[in-house]
Amino acid sequence: MKTFIFDIDGTLLDTEAMYMKALDQVLRQHDIHHSYEKLAETFGITSLDALKRLAVPESLIQPILSEWAAAIPAFQREVHVYDGIETMLQQLNAVPGTQVAIMTSKQKFEFERDVTPLGLDQYFSEFVFFEDTKRGKPAPDPILLAMKRLDADPAQTVYIGDTQYDLQAAHAAGVKFGLVAWGARKQPGVSAADYVLAFPDEIVSLTTTTD
Repeated sequence: MKTFIFDIDGTLLDTEAMYMKALDQVLRQHDIHHSYEKLAETFGITSLDALKRLAVPESLIQPILSEWAAAIPAFQREVHVYDGIETMLQQLNAVPGTQVAIMTSKQKFEFERDVTPLGLDQYFSEFVFFEDTKRGKPAPDPILLAMKRLDADPAQTVYIGDTQYDLQAAHAAGVKFGLVAWGARKQPGVSAADYVLAFPDEIVSLTTTTD
C-alpha cells in the first residue's frame, strides 16, 4: 500500500466520551433519554445524521446541534491520542513513496480544536473535512476526493477507521479497509474488513502489502 487515509475519532484519538457525554447532557435537557450504548452507535457519522438516527424531532435538530457543539469543550479533557499512534505516523512518513492523509466527518474548526493542539497535523499531506463534500460517510465521496487530491491509485490505497460507516465508505470507494481494534466497538458489518489491526505499528507493515 502507498496511500494511507485515516479517520480521526476512534482511530487516532479517543474522542467518543467527549462527544457522547456532551450529547447525552444536551438531549436530557430536552427530555430525550437514550442509553450511552445507543448514543455510541452513532459515533463516526455526522452530527446531523446522528440526531436523525436517534429520531430527534425535526424542530429540535438545529437547536440541539448548536447546543451540542457548545457543550463539547467542557468534556475536552476526555480526549487523548491512542498509544503508539504518533510513532506509527512517524514511521509511515519515513517510508519512501508513502502518502498519508485525513478523511473525517469532523468540520475543519473541530479538527483545529481537537487535533492541531496535539501536533498530529504535521504528519498528513492532505485533509478532507465534513464541509468538503455534499455527502459524508458512509458515502464514498470524501475518500474519492482525498484520492483525487493525492492522485492516488485505488489499488494501492487503504482507509483506516473503526466503524461500519468507515468500512462502507472505503468499499464504496473501491479501496481496502483497515479496522483498528483499539477503537472499534462490536457492531454489524465490521467483520468484512480487509485488515484487522490490533496495534498501530501493524499499519506500517501494510506498506509491503500489494493486495
